[in-house]
Amino acid sequence: MKISTIGIDLAKTVFAIHGVNERGRAVLKKVLKRDQMAAFFANLPACLVGMEACGSAHYWARKLQGMGHTVRLIAPQFVKPYVKTNKNDAADAEAICEAVARPNMRFVPIKTVEQQSVLSLHRVRQSFVRARTAQANQIRGLLSEFGLVVPQGIHQLAGRVPSILEDAANELTGSFRQLIQRLLEHMKELDRQVHNLEVQIRVLHRENEVSCKLARVPGIGPITASALVASIGDGKSFASGRQLAAWLGLVPRQSSSGGKNALLGISKRGDTYIRTLLIHGARSVIRAANRKENKEGWLYSLLQRRNPNVTAVALANKNVRIVWALLVHAREFRSDYMATPTAA
Repeated sequence: MKISTIGIDLAKTVFAIHGVNERGRAVLKKVLKRDQMAAFFANLPACLVGMEACGSAHYWARKLQGMGHTVRLIAPQFVKPYVKTNKNDAADAEAICEAVARPNMRFVPIKTVEQQSVLSLHRVRQSFVRARTAQANQIRGLLSEFGLVVPQGIHQLAGRVPSILEDAANELTGSFRQLIQRLLEHMKELDRQVHNLEVQIRVLHRENEVSCKLARVPGIGPITASALVASIGDGKSFASGRQLAAWLGLVPRQSSSGGKNALLGISKRGDTYIRTLLIHGARSVIRAANRKENKEGWLYSLLQRRNPNVTAVALANKNVRIVWALLVHAREFRSDYMATPTAA
């Protein structure tokens, strides 16, 4: 039984396996428990293994690569069209096996342990930021029910809520004051956690030469640079800077038919977190550009013709392409760089 390609439907405890030979004929249909996976693939001749890019996929990809197999990770939305029947584990494994053998299939880069560790810091920091924002909104909403309106901004809450609680002239009861004080302390604790994680990310950023190189691009700071390096690695998994921008959802959606091209807003596909960081960084560059006396250059001319939000997305797109060029060609960022025209 010669197996050339295997599709694995990953799960927590039960894994569905589907294998085919060189002619595409199914020769293996099996269900394995988690503790059986390593022993099974260690005794299997090297072959092409496909998996969906889901939970624990990068762990199993690294483990199977260490056994000599060629592993490819596929985005789940690219596997779905190959499911022939109703959804179940066996059908999913067969669809993955079919999809991984397609010559034009796009694959997800396999992350290292270090990359996953850095991204874990970013994800936890993001969850703390969301919880802090939700807590601030809850405090502001509860106080507004008593006619006490606090201006927007977390720093406004930290500065004004204590004086509100100490004001005996308002109608707040003792139990309600204690409740708001408890919520305020919880918000401050979340803010402290966010700050501590940012310190860890900045330390890792300073220790990474590639991350420091990306941070020299205007609009890309330590947090954005760290997230980019942890997500895309050396960038060689992407054929061009535009493909990387498309992966991050910074290119227009298309609705074209009959030879008529219709470009819509950005696709917003890919990693929402990195896209948000890039656009916020671009907004900071725009604010700094508006304060300068010298009103020249590509950015200012675009601001004259387009909405600031459109300009921010365009600058984020440009920065992503610069990042790809710096990573793939091992270059340093130069603000005065001019591309050399190619000979006809």
